[in-house]
Amino acid sequence: MKLALILAQMLCVISICWAQSSRAPGRIEAEYYVTAYAQHYRVPVALVRAIVVRESNWQPCVISPKGAMGVMQLMPATAKRLGVTDRCNLDHSVSGGVRYLAWLMRRFHNDLRLVSAAYYAGEETIGRRGLAYRNLDVVTYVRAIRTTYLREAGAESESKNTTAKRDVR
Repeated sequence: MKLALILAQMLCVISICWAQSSRAPGRIEAEYYVTAYAQHYRVPVALVRAIVVRESNWQPCVISPKGAMGVMQLMPATAKRLGVTDRCNLDHSVSGGVRYLAWLMRRFHNDLRLVSAAYYAGEETIGRRGLAYRNLDVVTYVRAIRTTYLREAGAESESKNTTAKRDVR
């Protein structure tokens, strides 16, 4: 009986470790694409990370009730417009999402409140109403993006400061 219990516990531990290890590479890959595309398209990395956290929490193939899909939660029409054919592919999803954010930043003159609102509610809606748009869901979304953005931006600057402090010659 004791042997069966020990084997069951070992099996549980092994399966948990295996499940956790299979998730890590996806997150690492997503982080890589987020950083690479954000830098390439000159979108703040902290903004892209905040969007990913809020939209999918780094899950590569989440599907929303409204039909958005992937780590960046692209709607079908937006994905088509951006040439994204596989919204569950991390590379395609992040590339399309970051290009869309870069386009929104140009359209809304780098006002991250409007960029975040437009990413959530659509650029036409926010383009018409701007900061006068008072939908509670959108306001809550923008507030959450701002909070995560500030936390991510602080983490980025902290890591740069730590590196700079260590690299004193």
